[in-house]
Amino acid sequence: MFPSVQKPILVNMNVELAGLSLLAVYSTLAVYTLAFLLFTVDLAMRQAPVLSKQEMVVGSSISDSEARLFGYEQATRLRVTYRTALALLVLGWLIHLVSTVLRGVAAERVPWANMFEFGLTATMLIVAVYLGSLLWKDLSYLGAFVSGFVLLALGIVTVNFYVDVVPLPPALQSWWLVIHVFVASLATAFFALGAGLSVFQLVRERLDSRPSGAPRLMASLPDAATLESLAYRLYVIGFVLWTFTLIAGAIWAERAWGRYWGWDVKEVWTFIIWVIFAGYIHARATRGWRGSRSAWLGLTGFAAVLFNYGVVNIFFTGLHSYSGL
Repeated sequence: MFPSVQKPILVNMNVELAGLSLLAVYSTLAVYTLAFLLFTVDLAMRQAPVLSKQEMVVGSSISDSEARLFGYEQATRLRVTYRTALALLVLGWLIHLVSTVLRGVAAERVPWANMFEFGLTATMLIVAVYLGSLLWKDLSYLGAFVSGFVLLALGIVTVNFYVDVVPLPPALQSWWLVIHVFVASLATAFFALGAGLSVFQLVRERLDSRPSGAPRLMASLPDAATLESLAYRLYVIGFVLWTFTLIAGAIWAERAWGRYWGWDVKEVWTFIIWVIFAGYIHARATRGWRGSRSAWLGLTGFAAVLFNYGVVNIFFTGLHSYSGL
Protein backbone atom coordinates (compact mmCIF):
# COMPACT_ATOMS: atom_id res chain seq x y z
CA MET A 1 0.00 0.00 0.00
CA PHE A 2 2.70 2.46 0.96
CA PRO A 3 4.71 2.16 -2.28
CA SER A 4 1.63 2.76 -4.43
CA VAL A 5 0.82 5.90 -2.46
CA GLN A 6 4.35 7.23 -2.18
CA LYS A 7 5.26 6.84 -5.84
CA PRO A 8 2.76 9.40 -7.21
CA ILE A 9 3.73 11.79 -4.42
CA LEU A 10 7.42 11.49 -5.33
CA VAL A 11 6.67 11.92 -9.02
CA ASN A 12 4.65 15.07 -8.37
CA MET A 13 7.39 16.41 -6.11
CA ASN A 14 10.02 15.76 -8.77
CA VAL A 15 7.91 17.54 -11.37
CA GLU A 16 7.55 20.53 -9.07
CA LEU A 17 11.29 20.61 -8.39
CA ALA A 18 12.00 20.45 -12.12
CA GLY A 19 9.62 23.39 -12.60
CA LEU A 20 11.37 25.36 -9.87
CA SER A 21 14.71 24.55 -11.48
CA LEU A 22 13.50 25.94 -14.81
CA LEU A 23 12.18 29.06 -13.09
CA ALA A 24 15.58 29.51 -11.46
CA VAL A 25 17.22 29.17 -14.90
CA TYR A 26 15.10 32.02 -16.28
CA SER A 27 15.91 34.10 -13.20
CA THR A 28 19.60 33.34 -13.79
CA LEU A 29 19.32 34.55 -17.37
CA ALA A 30 17.75 37.81 -16.20
CA VAL A 31 20.52 38.49 -13.67
CA TYR A 32 23.26 37.51 -16.14
CA THR A 33 21.76 39.96 -18.63
CA LEU A 34 22.12 42.82 -16.14
CA ALA A 35 25.65 41.70 -15.29
CA PHE A 36 26.59 41.56 -18.98
CA LEU A 37 25.27 45.08 -19.59
CA LEU A 38 27.22 46.51 -16.66
CA PHE A 39 30.40 44.62 -17.56
CA THR A 40 30.09 46.04 -21.07
CA VAL A 41 29.66 49.55 -19.67
CA ASP A 42 32.69 48.99 -17.45
CA LEU A 43 34.74 47.84 -20.44
CA ALA A 44 33.63 50.85 -22.49
CA MET A 45 34.41 53.28 -19.66
CA ARG A 46 38.01 52.10 -19.70
CA GLN A 47 38.37 54.19 -22.85
CA ALA A 48 37.67 57.37 -20.92
CA PRO A 49 41.02 59.04 -20.15
CA VAL A 50 41.93 59.93 -16.61
CA LEU A 51 43.25 63.39 -17.43
CA SER A 52 46.04 65.21 -15.74
CA LYS A 53 46.17 68.98 -15.54
CA GLN A 54 48.52 69.10 -18.54
CA GLU A 55 45.92 67.24 -20.62
CA MET A 56 43.18 69.73 -19.78
CA VAL A 57 42.22 72.46 -22.20
CA VAL A 58 44.82 75.20 -22.26
CA GLY A 59 43.69 78.27 -20.40
CA SER A 60 41.31 76.46 -18.05
CA SER A 61 41.24 77.39 -14.40
CA ILE A 62 41.40 73.79 -13.14
CA SER A 63 43.90 73.33 -10.36
CA ASP A 64 46.13 70.32 -9.74
CA SER A 65 43.90 69.15 -6.89
CA GLU A 66 40.81 69.46 -9.09
CA ALA A 67 42.55 67.50 -11.84
CA ARG A 68 43.41 64.74 -9.37
CA LEU A 69 39.83 64.79 -8.10
CA PHE A 70 38.58 64.45 -11.68
CA GLY A 71 40.67 61.31 -12.14
CA TYR A 72 39.65 59.97 -8.73
CA GLU A 73 35.95 60.41 -9.46
CA GLN A 74 36.38 58.75 -12.83
CA ALA A 75 38.19 55.78 -11.27
CA THR A 76 35.51 55.58 -8.58
CA ARG A 77 32.77 55.33 -11.19
CA LEU A 78 34.70 52.52 -12.84
CA ARG A 79 35.03 50.64 -9.56
CA VAL A 80 31.35 51.04 -8.70
CA THR A 81 30.26 49.83 -12.13
CA TYR A 82 32.58 46.83 -12.03
CA ARG A 83 31.72 45.88 -8.46
CA THR A 84 28.00 46.08 -9.21
CA ALA A 85 28.47 43.91 -12.29
CA LEU A 86 30.55 41.42 -10.30
CA ALA A 87 27.96 41.31 -7.51
CA LEU A 88 25.26 40.58 -10.08
CA LEU A 89 27.40 37.84 -11.62
CA VAL A 90 27.87 36.23 -8.20
CA LEU A 91 24.12 36.48 -7.52
CA GLY A 92 23.35 34.99 -10.93
CA TRP A 93 25.81 32.17 -10.28
CA LEU A 94 24.19 31.35 -6.94
CA ILE A 95 20.76 31.13 -8.58
CA HIS A 96 22.38 29.12 -11.38
CA LEU A 97 23.82 26.73 -8.80
CA VAL A 98 20.41 26.35 -7.14
CA SER A 99 18.77 25.57 -10.49
CA THR A 100 21.41 22.92 -11.21
CA VAL A 101 21.02 21.30 -7.78
CA LEU A 102 17.21 21.33 -8.06
CA ARG A 103 17.45 19.66 -11.45
CA GLY A 104 19.63 16.95 -9.96
CA VAL A 105 17.31 16.42 -7.00
CA ALA A 106 14.28 16.26 -9.32
CA ALA A 107 16.02 13.69 -11.54
CA GLU A 108 17.45 11.80 -8.54
CA ARG A 109 20.84 11.73 -10.26
CA VAL A 110 23.60 14.09 -11.37
CA PRO A 111 22.27 16.90 -13.61
CA TRP A 112 24.36 16.38 -16.73
CA ALA A 113 22.87 13.42 -18.60
CA ASN A 114 21.60 15.23 -21.73
CA MET A 115 22.34 18.34 -23.80
CA PHE A 116 20.26 20.69 -21.67
CA GLU A 117 21.72 19.46 -18.41
CA PHE A 118 25.28 19.46 -19.74
CA GLY A 119 24.81 23.05 -20.92
CA LEU A 120 23.29 23.98 -17.57
CA THR A 121 26.20 22.52 -15.63
CA ALA A 122 28.98 23.58 -17.99
CA THR A 123 27.89 27.24 -18.05
CA MET A 124 27.64 27.20 -14.26
CA LEU A 125 31.21 25.90 -14.09
CA ILE A 126 32.44 28.56 -16.54
CA VAL A 127 31.22 31.29 -14.21
CA ALA A 128 32.60 29.42 -11.18
CA VAL A 129 36.05 29.09 -12.77
CA TYR A 130 36.02 32.75 -13.77
CA LEU A 131 35.09 33.89 -10.25
CA GLY A 132 37.79 31.63 -8.83
CA SER A 133 40.36 32.94 -11.31
CA LEU A 134 39.79 36.48 -10.03
CA LEU A 135 41.56 35.36 -6.86
CA TRP A 136 44.56 34.42 -9.04
CA LYS A 137 44.78 37.26 -11.56
CA ASP A 138 42.96 40.47 -12.38
CA LEU A 139 40.73 39.25 -15.20
CA SER A 140 38.06 41.90 -14.68
CA TYR A 141 38.18 42.78 -18.39
CA LEU A 142 36.90 39.26 -19.16
CA GLY A 143 33.64 39.90 -17.33
CA ALA A 144 31.76 41.01 -20.44
CA PHE A 145 33.00 37.99 -22.43
CA VAL A 146 32.17 35.47 -19.71
CA SER A 147 28.74 36.84 -18.84
CA GLY A 148 27.86 37.32 -22.51
CA PHE A 149 28.99 33.85 -23.57
CA VAL A 150 27.25 32.14 -20.65
CA LEU A 151 24.08 34.16 -21.22
CA LEU A 152 24.00 33.16 -24.89
CA ALA A 153 24.89 29.50 -24.31
CA LEU A 154 22.48 28.98 -21.42
CA GLY A 155 19.70 30.75 -23.30
CA ILE A 156 20.19 28.56 -26.38
CA VAL A 157 20.20 25.25 -24.49
CA THR A 158 17.18 26.27 -22.42
CA VAL A 159 15.07 27.37 -25.38
CA ASN A 160 16.12 24.65 -27.85
CA PHE A 161 17.17 21.60 -25.83
CA TYR A 162 15.13 21.62 -22.65
CA VAL A 163 13.64 18.21 -21.83
CA ASP A 164 11.65 16.96 -18.89
CA VAL A 165 13.31 14.67 -16.38
CA VAL A 166 13.40 11.14 -17.79
CA PRO A 167 14.98 7.86 -16.60
CA LEU A 168 18.55 7.21 -17.67
CA PRO A 169 19.34 4.74 -20.47
CA PRO A 170 21.14 1.62 -19.18
CA ALA A 171 24.49 2.79 -20.59
CA LEU A 172 24.36 5.93 -18.44
CA GLN A 173 23.51 4.16 -15.20
CA SER A 174 27.10 4.22 -14.00
CA TRP A 175 29.34 6.16 -11.66
CA TRP A 176 31.40 7.01 -14.73
CA LEU A 177 28.63 9.43 -15.68
CA VAL A 178 29.49 11.42 -12.56
CA ILE A 179 33.22 11.42 -13.24
CA HIS A 180 33.55 11.50 -17.03
CA VAL A 181 30.98 14.17 -17.89
CA PHE A 182 31.75 16.43 -14.92
CA VAL A 183 35.46 16.54 -15.77
CA ALA A 184 34.56 17.23 -19.42
CA SER A 185 32.37 20.13 -18.25
CA LEU A 186 35.19 21.49 -16.11
CA ALA A 187 37.65 21.21 -19.01
CA THR A 188 35.18 23.13 -21.19
CA ALA A 189 35.11 25.91 -18.60
CA PHE A 190 38.90 26.35 -18.71
CA PHE A 191 38.90 26.20 -22.51
CA ALA A 192 36.23 28.92 -22.61
CA LEU A 193 38.23 31.29 -20.43
CA GLY A 194 41.36 30.59 -22.46
CA ALA A 195 39.41 31.37 -25.63
CA GLY A 196 38.27 34.68 -24.17
CA LEU A 197 41.87 35.65 -23.45
CA SER A 198 42.90 34.59 -26.97
CA VAL A 199 40.24 36.86 -28.45
CA PHE A 200 41.52 39.81 -26.41
CA GLN A 201 45.08 38.91 -27.44
CA LEU A 202 44.22 39.01 -31.15
CA VAL A 203 42.38 42.31 -30.79
CA ARG A 204 45.26 43.80 -28.81
CA GLU A 205 47.83 42.68 -31.39
CA ARG A 206 45.75 44.09 -34.22
CA LEU A 207 45.31 47.46 -32.55
CA ASP A 208 48.93 47.66 -31.43
CA SER A 209 50.02 47.27 -35.04
CA ARG A 210 48.24 50.48 -36.05
CA PRO A 211 50.39 53.59 -36.54
CA SER A 212 48.35 55.43 -33.94
CA GLY A 213 48.72 52.59 -31.45
CA ALA A 214 46.00 50.96 -29.37
CA PRO A 215 43.11 53.09 -28.15
CA ARG A 216 42.94 53.77 -24.45
CA LEU A 217 40.49 50.88 -23.99
CA MET A 218 43.10 48.29 -24.99
CA ALA A 219 45.97 50.25 -23.47
CA SER A 220 44.33 49.76 -20.08
CA LEU A 221 44.50 45.96 -20.51
CA PRO A 222 47.54 43.66 -20.29
CA ASP A 223 49.79 43.49 -23.32
CA ALA A 224 49.39 40.74 -25.92
CA ALA A 225 52.24 38.63 -24.52
CA THR A 226 50.67 38.60 -21.05
CA LEU A 227 47.26 37.70 -22.43
CA GLU A 228 48.83 34.85 -24.42
CA SER A 229 50.64 33.55 -21.34
CA LEU A 230 47.45 33.56 -19.27
CA ALA A 231 45.52 31.81 -22.05
CA TYR A 232 48.25 29.17 -22.31
CA ARG A 233 48.00 28.33 -18.61
CA LEU A 234 44.23 27.93 -18.80
CA TYR A 235 44.47 25.81 -21.95
CA VAL A 236 47.01 23.54 -20.26
CA ILE A 237 44.68 22.96 -17.29
CA GLY A 238 41.83 22.27 -19.69
CA PHE A 239 44.03 19.88 -21.68
CA VAL A 240 44.94 17.86 -18.58
CA LEU A 241 41.26 17.59 -17.65
CA TRP A 242 40.35 16.66 -21.24
CA THR A 243 43.03 13.95 -21.23
CA PHE A 244 41.37 12.46 -18.16
CA THR A 245 38.00 12.77 -19.91
CA LEU A 246 39.30 10.79 -22.89
CA ILE A 247 40.76 8.05 -20.70
CA ALA A 248 37.70 7.86 -18.47
CA GLY A 249 35.45 7.68 -21.52
CA ALA A 250 37.43 4.72 -22.86
CA ILE A 251 37.16 2.88 -19.53
CA TRP A 252 33.42 3.59 -19.37
CA ALA A 253 33.00 2.38 -22.98
CA GLU A 254 34.67 -0.91 -22.08
CA ARG A 255 32.33 -1.33 -19.11
CA ALA A 256 29.21 -0.42 -21.12
CA TRP A 257 29.91 -1.86 -24.59
CA GLY A 258 32.81 -4.26 -24.08
CA ARG A 259 35.45 -2.24 -25.98
CA TYR A 260 37.68 0.74 -25.21
CA TRP A 261 37.45 2.32 -28.65
CA GLY A 262 34.90 1.89 -31.41
CA TRP A 263 35.32 4.90 -33.72
CA ASP A 264 31.98 6.30 -32.64
CA VAL A 265 31.67 9.87 -33.93
CA LYS A 266 31.63 11.32 -30.40
CA GLU A 267 34.74 9.40 -29.47
CA VAL A 268 36.48 10.56 -32.64
CA TRP A 269 35.70 14.23 -32.00
CA THR A 270 36.79 13.96 -28.38
CA PHE A 271 40.12 12.64 -29.66
CA ILE A 272 40.33 15.39 -32.32
CA ILE A 273 39.94 18.03 -29.60
CA TRP A 274 42.70 16.36 -27.61
CA VAL A 275 45.00 16.32 -30.67
CA ILE A 276 44.38 20.03 -31.39
CA PHE A 277 45.28 21.13 -27.87
CA ALA A 278 48.19 18.69 -27.72
CA GLY A 279 49.45 20.27 -30.96
CA TYR A 280 48.91 23.73 -29.47
CA ILE A 281 51.00 22.94 -26.40
CA HIS A 282 53.68 21.16 -28.45
CA ALA A 283 53.96 23.96 -31.03
CA ARG A 284 54.23 26.61 -28.36
CA ALA A 285 56.74 24.70 -26.23
CA THR A 286 59.03 23.26 -28.91
CA ARG A 287 58.41 25.26 -32.07
CA GLY A 288 58.30 28.63 -30.42
CA TRP A 289 54.83 29.47 -31.67
CA ARG A 290 53.84 32.80 -30.21
CA GLY A 291 51.46 35.57 -31.07
CA SER A 292 48.48 35.17 -33.34
CA ARG A 293 49.37 31.64 -34.52
CA SER A 294 49.07 30.17 -31.03
CA ALA A 295 45.92 32.20 -30.33
CA TRP A 296 44.21 30.96 -33.49
CA LEU A 297 45.17 27.37 -32.70
CA GLY A 298 43.70 27.67 -29.21
CA LEU A 299 40.51 29.15 -30.62
CA THR A 300 40.36 26.30 -33.14
CA GLY A 301 40.43 23.86 -30.26
CA PHE A 302 37.60 25.65 -28.48
CA ALA A 303 35.61 25.78 -31.72
CA ALA A 304 36.03 21.99 -31.94
CA VAL A 305 34.65 21.69 -28.40
CA LEU A 306 31.58 23.71 -29.39
CA PHE A 307 31.21 21.66 -32.59
CA ASN A 308 31.42 18.44 -30.60
CA TYR A 309 28.63 19.64 -28.32
CA GLY A 310 26.36 21.58 -30.67
CA VAL A 311 26.71 19.73 -33.97
CA VAL A 312 27.87 16.17 -33.30
CA ASN A 313 25.19 15.63 -30.66
CA ILE A 314 22.42 16.76 -33.01
CA PHE A 315 23.33 15.79 -36.56
CA PHE A 316 25.36 12.60 -36.12
CA THR A 317 24.01 9.22 -35.12
CA GLY A 318 26.03 6.99 -32.85
CA LEU A 319 26.23 5.31 -29.49
CA HIS A 320 26.18 8.74 -27.85
CA SER A 321 22.95 9.86 -29.53
CA TYR A 322 21.17 9.82 -26.20
CA SER A 323 23.14 12.96 -25.27
CA GLY A 324 20.84 14.95 -27.53
CA LEU A 325 17.68 13.75 -25.79
